[in-house]
Formats: sequence, structure tokens, C-alpha cells
Amino acid sequence: MPDGAAKGEYGDANPWIIAVLVAIATFMEVLDTTIANVALRYISGGLAVSADEASWVITTYLVANSIVLCASGWIAEMFGRKNFFLVCIALFTASSLLCGFAWNLQSLLVFRVIQGLAGGGMTPVAQSILAAAFPPAKRSQGFALYGIAVVVAPAVGPTLGGWLSDNLSWHWCFLINVPVGLISLVLIYMIVPSSPEKKKERERLWAKGVNFDVVGFLLIATFLGGLEVVLDRGQIDDWFGSGFIVTFAAISATALLLFIPWELNRPQPLIDIKMLTGRQFGTCFLIMLVTGALLIATTQILPQLLQEQFGYTATLAGLAISPGGAVTMVMMVVVGRLGFVQPRYLIAVGAAIACYAMVDLLRINPDADYWYFAWSRIYLGIGLPLIFIPITTASYDGISSDRTDQASALINLARNFGGSMGVALSQTVLARREQFHQSRLVEHVGSWNPFYNDTLSRIQGYLNGRAATGSSSGTSMAIVNQMVQTQATLLAYIDVFVALGVIAVVMVPLALTLRTVNRSAGAKPAQ
Repeated sequence: MPDGAAKGEYGDANPWIIAVLVAIATFMEVLDTTIANVALRYISGGLAVSADEASWVITTYLVANSIVLCASGWIAEMFGRKNFFLVCIALFTASSLLCGFAWNLQSLLVFRVIQGLAGGGMTPVAQSILAAAFPPAKRSQGFALYGIAVVVAPAVGPTLGGWLSDNLSWHWCFLINVPVGLISLVLIYMIVPSSPEKKKERERLWAKGVNFDVVGFLLIATFLGGLEVVLDRGQIDDWFGSGFIVTFAAISATALLLFIPWELNRPQPLIDIKMLTGRQFGTCFLIMLVTGALLIATTQILPQLLQEQFGYTATLAGLAISPGGAVTMVMMVVVGRLGFVQPRYLIAVGAAIACYAMVDLLRINPDADYWYFAWSRIYLGIGLPLIFIPITTASYDGISSDRTDQASALINLARNFGGSMGVALSQTVLARREQFHQSRLVEHVGSWNPFYNDTLSRIQGYLNGRAATGSSSGTSMAIVNQMVQTQATLLAYIDVFVALGVIAVVMVPLALTLRTVNRSAGAKPAQ
């Protein structure tokens, strides 16, 4: 093998040390997408605001995160990956400290915007650094570490956030980033080198003059920001029954319609839309979109189910999905060593296992125990690494070194928006189907139904045997009504898992359309 193919862009620098450092920083950022979710009720009480107002803590972070993603490729190209990464870590750490000491909701939202802007630049640049550090033949092993950060962090977030909120305070959900950020900042500055080739390329670009596509950035920022607001607030505000949602949807759609022709006619576009039209990268983008939906939606919906219907605390609900996180870490290492298997086959198998995890949840009932939910997450923990690492590897196949920053930004954008779409889908299906099932179950509740009468009389007999005086008929009917509500909710959750299982199945045929990846060669022309 030629020497150049055996090393990455950083020459003799140890790629594994680089991988560990950027994975730790990425873990910190991805953790923040879910750690605050379980702390919202504590934030609401601590800052004396409504739950609806407190939910903007999540929305503002996601919007800012999405906006900066589209410009991260250009910034990294012009100022250097390492420089941009260090600035993002420093800004993320400082804003985390400020979030922890926020004195009211307004200040917290401002600091969350800054945190989101910094975090949005970290993940794609981390992926670019990894792609540069490892030669093509060993990229899948490097992406295994990155995958641990991206896939495990959302699962750890609810557990850690719940424990910190229950035992300390919600402030620590943000303050915990500070020591990790400071250590990462120092170590990355000292250890991660700058690419000599990229430095020369930056000098040539600066000699030509700064050519930032301001119009394109404003259009894509408006589109992504508006879409994120629609997805995150849609179910809360009754979707298109709300003028607020309709306005943001219209603004987002208009920005997209203007953005596409503008970028297609630019000699140096901010986002190379033509990359998405290629079979390989376009398919990878779609699969990552679906993977993000599956990962984030299940990470949110399972703890929510456990807390609302099974009486788990935030900490216990998080612990129920922790075994899956442990399995994911092991599987990341295993999949990283399966470089001899083509990505399309690994992805297809992983998608099938993820679908099975959703099918297993269709057996849910009021008596389900801890291990029932833990095993479903373990199955998912086996399947997701089989998707994530191969799709990350396959997405760089056919991408030249000068477009890796663009590829990283788009793939991370797919993961982020896939997660938002998955959560929006889950919450909408849950709300609508719960109403549907309740109306259907109520149809069978009446004195004409012998099963209803028998159930009611049994409950009354039980209560009369325990009560010294008084009628138990009202209490019996309330118990029956609660049983109906519980059954309607569980059936709605089953419908959510059906929907997520369907989108997992979609990945199988998509994966099989990917072309054969030559891992021992450098980049070849995209197709």
C-alpha cells in the first residue's frame, strides 16, 4: 500500500489519541441535546415560569444548532478545522457556565442560543477531523469512537439529567460541561495538529479574498430555523391550527424555494446541493435522517412512557435505557472491526434489528417490568451501531478531501433534523391516536355491556369489603375511567412504535442501493 494511503492528513500524529479527544468533546455537545429535557419541570419551578415557556430552552438550542451547521463547512475551510473546533469548545464551555448561573428565563434562553451556535459547529468539524486523521482503510474504526459519542450520549442524557435534577439542581445539567470543556480545550490545543495541506489551501483561499455567501446563509438559516421551530413546537401549538406554526412554516418554505436556485447558480455555494443528488451521498443522507429519527425519538419516548404510565422517577427511567447504551459502546468497537463487510449489508442488518426492537415493544402491557423495557433498548443498542458507523463511512466514499467539511455538515444536519422529525412524529401520533383509542374504548363502556357491568360490580364488591360505610359506585366508575385512559394511552404508544418500526424498515431497501465501497483507496469520483 502506498505511504499516503496508510496515513491520514495529519501524517505521523496518532489518530487514536485524536479520535478520543474529539469524541469526548462531541459527547459533551450531543449530551446537551437531551440532558435538559428531563430538567424542564425543575427549570419551570426554579425560574417561576410555565412548562410551555420552559420548553423554549430546548427549542432555542436546536434552532441555533441547526443554523450554524450550514455554515460550519465554510468556516472550517477558511479558518481551519482545529481553530474553529477550539473556538466552539471555548464558547460552548463559557455559555454552559452562564446557563448554570442564569437568573431568569430570558437570560437562560440567550445563553442557550450561544451554546447551540457553538455546539452546532463542533459535531461536523469533529467528524471532519476524524476523517482526516485516519486513512480510508481505517476510518470505520475511528468513526466507532465518534459513534459512541453521538449514539450513546442521547441515551445517557436523560439518566444523568434526571439524577442531577433529582439530587442536586437543574443548574448542574449545564455546569457539568465546564470541567469537561476546559480539559478538552487544553488537550486538543496541545495534541491535535494542523494539516499542512489545509493550511496552504487556506492561504490560497484568503489570497483570492473572502467569498462568503451571505444571501445563501440567510436563506438556509431562515429555512432551517423556521423548520426546527415548526417541528419542535408543532404538537404543543396544535400544528397548522396555530397561526404561529403556519407563519413559520410559510417563512421556512419560502426560504427553501429561494435557496435552491440561488445555490445552484453559485460558483462557490455555501452548501453544495448537488452532493445530495448523487446516489451514494444522497442515499446516505436519507438513511442518516431516518437513523436520527429512530435514535432521538426512542430516547425521548421511552423515558416519557416510563414516567407517565409506570411511575418511574426521571433517574429510574434513564436507567432503564442505560443497558442499551452499554451494549451500544461494545457494538461500536465490534462494528469498527468489521471493515471487511460492505456497509450496505451491515446497515440492512442493523435496520432489521432496530425494527425488531420496535416490534418487541408492541407486547407492552400495564404489568411490563424494568427488564422488558431494558431488553428492547438492548436490541436497539445492537442495531444502531450497525447502521451508524457504516453509513458514516459510506458517506465519505467518492468525496474528495476538499469537500469533507461539506459532507460532515450535511450528514450531521441529517441526524439533527431526523431527530427533530422523529420526536415530532412520535408526539403527534401519540396525541392523535390516544384520542382515537379513547373514543373507541368509551363506546364499549355502558350499562348495556355485560362485561362492563361485571367489572363494575367486582370493583364495587372489592371496595365495599374494605370500606366501613358509604357508597363505592362513584369510586368504581372513576377506576373504570382510569383503566380506559390507561389502555388508550398504551395503545397510542404501541402505534408510535409501529410508526418507528415502519421507518426502520425503510432503511433496508435504501441501504441495499449503496454501491461497493473501496476502503483501501482514496477518494474516487462521486456517482
